[in-house]
Amino acid sequence: MTTLVGTGALVRLALRRDRILLPAWIGVFVLYAASSAGASIGLYPTVESRVALGTSSNANPSLLALYGWVFDPTSLGAISLYKLVALGAAMVAVLTIIVTVRHTRAEEETGRLELIGATVVGRYAPLAAALIVSFGTSLVLGVLSAVGLMSPGLPATGSLAFGLGWAATGMVFAAVAAVAAQLTAGARTATGIAMAVLGGAYLIRAVGDSTGTDGPTWVSWLSPLGWPAQVRPFAGDRWVVLLLPLACTAALCVAAFALVARRDMGAGLLPDRRGPARASAGLSSPLALAARLQRGALVGWTVGFMVAGLVFGGIAANVGSMADSQQARDMITKLGGQQGLTDAFMATEMGFVAMIAAAYGIQAAMRLRSEETALRAEPVLAASVSRTSWALSHLVFALAGTAFLLVVAGLTAGLSYAAATDFSQFGRVLGAALAQLPAAMVLTGIAFAAFGLVPQYSVVGWAALAGFVAIGLVGPILGLDQWVLDISPFTHTPKLPGTAFTATPLVWLVLAAAAGIAAGFAGLRRRDIV
Repeated sequence: MTTLVGTGALVRLALRRDRILLPAWIGVFVLYAASSAGASIGLYPTVESRVALGTSSNANPSLLALYGWVFDPTSLGAISLYKLVALGAAMVAVLTIIVTVRHTRAEEETGRLELIGATVVGRYAPLAAALIVSFGTSLVLGVLSAVGLMSPGLPATGSLAFGLGWAATGMVFAAVAAVAAQLTAGARTATGIAMAVLGGAYLIRAVGDSTGTDGPTWVSWLSPLGWPAQVRPFAGDRWVVLLLPLACTAALCVAAFALVARRDMGAGLLPDRRGPARASAGLSSPLALAARLQRGALVGWTVGFMVAGLVFGGIAANVGSMADSQQARDMITKLGGQQGLTDAFMATEMGFVAMIAAAYGIQAAMRLRSEETALRAEPVLAASVSRTSWALSHLVFALAGTAFLLVVAGLTAGLSYAAATDFSQFGRVLGAALAQLPAAMVLTGIAFAAFGLVPQYSVVGWAALAGFVAIGLVGPILGLDQWVLDISPFTHTPKLPGTAFTATPLVWLVLAAAAGIAAGFAGLRRRDIV
């Protein structure tokens, strides 16, 4: 038996398991790229308008740190997609990290891979299958994104360079996740290691780009997230740069397969830390246990929201120079839904922050499902712990953690913006962030309802978020009917700061979230525990 026998069967199994997740997220990426390109054609019809935007963006260190350089301000494609080159590549990397860890370390942690390995399956087959699925997802996403960019009339070569830049970045971080999966015995720790590498890569690229032309711009070349920008789609199309991510991917894959042969099934190369023989008094309740399990993720999310808030606040203080054309002002106002340009931009960014915070709420709520499938819930429930108190302990962190992240984003964005303008703006920005909480809570309610009623379809929460993100990002730009926009809970939040505050839609959103949570508790009480 060869070490790769059974790879094809495992690939088919992984694709069947991800038949909802992968098409949904690929569709979101493709739709967002295509809609951004289509909208920019009308927003920047002249060379003068494009040069004005590109020049102002290249002169703003906050924008350079967040998005990167506009290498050719005269190019419609370069102006249309400069925000998506590095930031979009990072989101593609998040997707491939999740997919790779899901089909490697997570399978070992649950014990399923040991059962599969007892059949005619080679030692390297699970890792090979996971990488094939992740690489295939990256390539399909990249090619479809390129096709989507061609549809509004952008050049085919630049569109393909952009799509392949995304695909190559996804492949690099799939290989990073493959290495991380060999280091630790826990799927969450492996994901955390890979995400930390991704965050470091984004920080290195941001430092290199934001120093300006007189600074050490070579630093950006040290980051895998700097490479898709250096391909320069629509601004020269330097295809040879794609050899860098391909070489990095190959080296990481070789390392991952070498590490597989040097560890035991279910174990990681990094030594596990022994815990105390007896639990401390601080672990005497379900809530304390949930806090212990959730704290690491919450700390990581908090750091990310602090950085995002500081960047968004700094950009908002200079948003006037970003949009010199009336068309650009109209787009920001349409997304933000109010009169003041700066307030509209801040309202738009707070909406994006709320969507990301909703992702944390889903992840925290779905920790219940991972505890159940890993057979750790059963011994907890065998003690004097009811199903309701067990589920409620994690639900508290899902809801309170989401609120905390929005407060962090509001505080940091408000301080950054107020420092550049006046401190009377601080409270308005913080209020705008808090107004997004009910919409984010709805996603937590959906995820928890799926966990209680149909646990085998817990991915419903993520699918709902993908759909709402697609509606929120491209719906206003494409002029979709209002009933379509109303499907997303984020449509109903007041577009603060700037508009009059209305409590009625927030009350309805809270009731919708409560209904989902109530349905989840009702289903959990009546179904079997795995």
